Amino acid sequence: NARKTLWVVWLTAITMVVEIVFGWLTGSMALLADGFHMATHAGALAVASVAYGFARRHARNPRFTFGTGKVGDLAGFASALLLMLTALFIAVESVLRMVEPVRVDFGDATLVAIIGLIVNLVSALLLGHDHSHDHDHGHDAHHQHGHADNNLRAAYIHVLTDALTSVLAIAALLAGRYLGWLWLDPGVGLLGAVVIARWAWGLMKDTAAILLDTAEPALTARVRELAEAEGAIIRDLHVWRIGPHAHAAIVSLAPGADARAVRARIAALPRMAHVTVECG
Repeated sequence: NARKTLWVVWLTAITMVVEIVFGWLTGSMALLADGFHMATHAGALAVASVAYGFARRHARNPRFTFGTGKVGDLAGFASALLLMLTALFIAVESVLRMVEPVRVDFGDATLVAIIGLIVNLVSALLLGHDHSHDHDHGHDAHHQHGHADNNLRAAYIHVLTDALTSVLAIAALLAGRYLGWLWLDPGVGLLGAVVIARWAWGLMKDTAAILLDTAEPALTARVRELAEAEGAIIRDLHVWRIGPHAHAAIVSLAPGADARAVRARIAALPRMAHVTVECG
């Protein structure tokens, strides 16, 4: 899966560079927005790959008290900020071109957009085949490789949405060339900017929540329930995410509680990587 995903990253990265360069040279905002939209997903996949590599290399490094699970979130947050600026640039430029249209080389731009669509469809076939193959291994395999499956599913959805924006770009370019609808090209560019901004905002919110150690109410309630099932009185409780699929909990109990039994119950929760229970 990692190897196939890496192939998709390279395919997408090369195509996005071509689309951005030709979008600029041909004057097509639709093609430029499509290229930057592909960049958001190629970047996300590349960041994930780098984060996994860093996490593996520093898995036993004592400097990272709770592991290296947040490396990807830190990189993701930084990427989201850059994407927001990119979306703002595309939006402003698209509005300006809707007010005052510029000459667009529709022929070359359409050809590049079609190439982008083909790359997206090939990528979707690659990832889609692996995605269905993984699920043939049954529930146990899915549970064991859940993290990889989620990454693969996300990558699959990304290339499908890339394909959709490529179709919109092609439609806008053809309409501009044969119907004279020059406003449609910057219109699709503006739509692409909105899509990029929404994706960046979602990424920013998700990663910020993890970086700021925000509580997860459902899991916190479950931890509290397990502790109280042992007759313990909770004085202080912290439950937070320390990585993509790892959580930590610190529980302070009133004197007289069976800390060992409480810890065993909480540690048995799925993906609970670090549990500290103190009594007294």
